[in-house]
Amino acid sequence: MGDLLEVLRGGLPAEAVIADPDVTAAHRADTAAFCAAGAPAVLVRPRSVEQVQHVMRTATALRVPVVPQGARTGLSGAANAVDGCILLSLTAMDAIEEIDPVNRIAVVQPGVVNAALSRAVAERGLYYPPDPSSWEQCTIGGNIGTGSGGLCCVKYGVTAEYVLGLDVVLADGRLLRTGRRTAKGVAGYDLTRLIVGSEGSLGVVVRAVLALRPAPAPQLALAAEFPGNAEAGAAVCAIMERGHTPSLMELMDRTCVRAVNAHAWMGLPESTAALLMVAFDTPDPAADLAAVAELCTAAGATAVVPAADQAESELLLQARRLALPALDALGTTMIDDVAVPRSRLAGMLDGTAAIAERHGVVIGVCAHAGDGNTHPVVVFDGADPDACARAQRSFDDIMALGLELGGTITGEHGVGLLKKDWLARELGPVSLEIHRGIKAAFDPLNLLNPGKVF
Repeated sequence: MGDLLEVLRGGLPAEAVIADPDVTAAHRADTAAFCAAGAPAVLVRPRSVEQVQHVMRTATALRVPVVPQGARTGLSGAANAVDGCILLSLTAMDAIEEIDPVNRIAVVQPGVVNAALSRAVAERGLYYPPDPSSWEQCTIGGNIGTGSGGLCCVKYGVTAEYVLGLDVVLADGRLLRTGRRTAKGVAGYDLTRLIVGSEGSLGVVVRAVLALRPAPAPQLALAAEFPGNAEAGAAVCAIMERGHTPSLMELMDRTCVRAVNAHAWMGLPESTAALLMVAFDTPDPAADLAAVAELCTAAGATAVVPAADQAESELLLQARRLALPALDALGTTMIDDVAVPRSRLAGMLDGTAAIAERHGVVIGVCAHAGDGNTHPVVVFDGADPDACARAQRSFDDIMALGLELGGTITGEHGVGLLKKDWLARELGPVSLEIHRGIKAAFDPLNLLNPGKVF
């Protein structure tokens, strides 16, 4: 420990090396439930690429594991400490280095908060679409590490589609540059896409070149009430089959609706079994909403209410963003993240409801319905061992249900510690062997985020 601190301090400012056990303990975990966290040796907060390189050279020389961290808003335990590790916090590297309106790119450090980037590019008439629910806290580096999505994915896609290039510090301290600044480029293997979603297990992202889009028109939204999941699922399928491209298509079940009303009284219709929110940022959003309203009614909607203006649309969006905090206020939560084909969305919702009944737990489901990404949230009493066991069993059953429906165990939250066993089931032995070979090529000493993902 003494040698580690001495060597780290040789290349870092004194305030960037923190060994106070109370401070390190406060940074040892992200927000995931049921994920163990070890006792870190030290927390470091570098401010430059060179300082990150010094940390990794030190770790390699002394054979100390390193756990990269952003804002620790993750939901899979990927940022959790392992015993004796260096917690490498990138939050102090928070500069937006460049915004280029001609080439429509931004160059940012990993600690930049998602919402801060969105606001900065908006001032230049540009748009950075990935918008996780935690966008006011989460960092771009964390978004890249987990391959985050958000509410706008149905039209604009996920983080991976906006990362053009990366600067990455490898386990031995070397600096790897991947990708490009150009709109196109296919030279060599796509190492950029390989790093995105790798959860800090292959290298430490220290700079990112991100693609931007022109700012869209203000969106208008509607809310459609359905008596059951089958009807809501049919509406989603009809909207996509008819070729519509909404900027947002979100779904909340009755449990979520009631939780949001109790949390922040939004006036949402508590009698509905499924509430579908659809928005457009097209040149004529009112016409698109009218067409979607007809499809929702034909699918069995009991009421369709279009927002009168942008302010009402934003209120609906706020209600959806409050779903997870509202459920969290009801007790301890375990948040799942299962994506299924859109055509199997109703089956996922009905199957989750059956799981909740079978295990005697509360499960609220909110979903990015446009891309089939569901977030079943198990609510339970964390102080009750039996309740914890039932929550864990329901979580596992939800994962199994997603795979049975042709889906994936994670659409945007990552694997971390929470889903390691399930990743092996989804990938199979051949793919898992290839994953391990890639990990060994990047990090032969297994120092970067060991024990995560697989």
